[in-house]
Amino acid sequence: MAKRVLVVEDNELNLKLFCDLLRAHGYAAEPVRDGREAVARARSFEPDLVVMDIQLPHVSGLELIGQMKRDPHLRPVPVMAVTAYAGRDDEERIRAAGANAYVSKPISVIRFIEEVRALVPEAPEPAVA
Repeated sequence: MAKRVLVVEDNELNLKLFCDLLRAHGYAAEPVRDGREAVARARSFEPDLVVMDIQLPHVSGLELIGQMKRDPHLRPVPVMAVTAYAGRDDEERIRAAGANAYVSKPISVIRFIEEVRALVPEAPEPAVA
């Protein structure tokens, strides 16, 4: 059974890229465009990992990470923050909010998948065609 990854990203191109990358590497990716739906969708989808954009309209990714970490059902789910914020203070702030990993935009495809695999190590290798 494929590991499940909830992807919270408001930019359509990034959302498609992240979901396509995850699917190509054997994960089941569930897209969420509106951060206001992220916590409810996480509860119903039951992800093994959440990929969270930090700069979202309406609610920040930092707030959403905090909400997930306060929820007993979602607390154990690792969160990988993906953001254009790239300063050292930004990474510390994101990790302090509860993110388990941090990838800056524009992403390195290799680093993105390496971080996902580090957080969800038992994911299967992609099938070779």
